[in-house]
Amino acid sequence: MEHLVWWQYAAIAGIFIWSGFVRTGLGFGGAVLALPFLLLVHNDPLVFLPIISIHLLVFSSWIAWRGSQKAKQEHATTEHGEATGNIAWGYLRKALGIMIVPKLIGVFGLLTLPHDIVTGVIFIIVAVFAVSYILAKPFYSNSPVVSTGLLMMGGYVSGTSLIGAPLIVSVFATKVPRHQLRDTLFVLWFILVCIKMVSFLIAGVDLQLIHQLWLLPCAFIGHLIGQHFYDKIQKAETPVFFKFIGWALLLVCVFGLYTTFWL
Repeated sequence: MEHLVWWQYAAIAGIFIWSGFVRTGLGFGGAVLALPFLLLVHNDPLVFLPIISIHLLVFSSWIAWRGSQKAKQEHATTEHGEATGNIAWGYLRKALGIMIVPKLIGVFGLLTLPHDIVTGVIFIIVAVFAVSYILAKPFYSNSPVVSTGLLMMGGYVSGTSLIGAPLIVSVFATKVPRHQLRDTLFVLWFILVCIKMVSFLIAGVDLQLIHQLWLLPCAFIGHLIGQHFYDKIQKAETPVFFKFIGWALLLVCVFGLYTTFWL
């Protein structure tokens, strides 16, 4: 990034503000919705993926911690008088147990199909989920086999890239209570990105640490705007909430398909 010109730096700063907004406002999509624009500025994903990964580690841990503090302050309780907290640890552990092996396979590059075909299939499946949310008829699977397959596929794709979030969210959104969804996802992203960062270190990828000095504040600006947006969503009725999830998923899919097959 040292050889870019001023307008490229300005564009990158604006895109990372956008990425921070999406990540905090929705809990997912920050990477997929930022990468297409970043690659138009400088077409080298290995320059930006480590930066996005470090941002995700920083903000996911911070948001999850703040959510935990807020839950304690509000003394959130269930009908049995037990604290509910901001993270669905039970389902998170279950999902990680399902995803970890496909995740590792993806990280070490043991691909069974061409990458663009796998990516295209993923986004088409997620688009179906997105439309069901927009129509206020979200898909609920009563079959553990279907949910397990979707999580395994999401884990595999998140290992080969950073685009597995939409598929994972499509399952978590129906299994995790709304008030716990975002913070639970952030804990999951933190764990998955830690595994990804190890692969970057092993491969000797430049982590662009010097550029974190000015890009982290940009992401923080987006984070503040996204937090305000998230608070508005949380106050909305359930059908409205699912419509937000649906439109966000559909937007992710459109950008994902475009960058996979046309860029």
